[in-house]
Amino acid sequence: MTVLVPDDHGVAALSTVDGVRAVVLDLSDPAQLAGADVLVPPFLSVCKLVSAMEQMPKLRLVQLLTAGAEAWLGRLPEGVRLSNCRGAHGGSTAEWVFAALLSIYRELPAFDAARRAGEWDYHVTDTMQDKRMLVVGAGDLGEQLRRRFDAFDAHTTLVGTRARDGVHGVDELPALLGEHDAVIMVVPMTDATRHMVDAEFLSRMRDGAILVNAARGPVVHTEALVAELNSGRLRAALDVTDPEPLPPGHPLWTAPNLLLTPHVAGSVTVREKRAWGIAARQIAQFAAGKDPDNLIRGAY
Repeated sequence: MTVLVPDDHGVAALSTVDGVRAVVLDLSDPAQLAGADVLVPPFLSVCKLVSAMEQMPKLRLVQLLTAGAEAWLGRLPEGVRLSNCRGAHGGSTAEWVFAALLSIYRELPAFDAARRAGEWDYHVTDTMQDKRMLVVGAGDLGEQLRRRFDAFDAHTTLVGTRARDGVHGVDELPALLGEHDAVIMVVPMTDATRHMVDAEFLSRMRDGAILVNAARGPVVHTEALVAELNSGRLRAALDVTDPEPLPPGHPLWTAPNLLLTPHVAGSVTVREKRAWGIAARQIAQFAAGKDPDNLIRGAY
């Protein structure tokens, strides 16, 4: 089975997988494309590769190195399946969520601003302990967050597409929003989740609550969030925005009550090693005639 990979990291990662021959992708080589059974795309290459798939008649699987798969949904040829890298980046993204929430609760930006001004600004801060956390998205990242919140003596409620053991259904979300101190969005980007966090959603959150978006920018209706931030009623931590990157003069640059980072939650030093570990396992399953664990099935 021939697997086209973006670089030598992929060749090395797949070198011990039985029945697999990994080849670095060369879009100018028609013979290579014609023989491809599996494609592992490089980052940010969707349009170029979708058109190239016309030259890949044997292709049966696209294995991503990211958890987000929205750019590929509905764009693959018939018979080609899609698997993501769920499990590779959840830990690092969970770290970012905790860093953001702890920075807000413990007022670290304010203390750093006081230091820069030469002021000893002693005062009591809030704490994560005993906070009620509503995590919308019950996949790998949701479970990673629940485990970490438990260690911080916070209380977690998980929400997924459907209710199941330990997880509330999305239909329960309106009633849950006002009962929690923070709402953390970790859903995939789909038609169902676009602008999921709209003005009505935000209005149901309790005063002073924190919205955290570690999913994709369009999950949140930007103008509705800016209005709430400017009113002072809600706070937010965003690693993703809509649009992204933010253009000069955008209201989020100067919005109060906001902690903003430039889509770096998963950008850590071990991301390639972890991603290829997951991808190699998925491809090994496929080579053995099994469905990869991470096949995209549309639920969160």
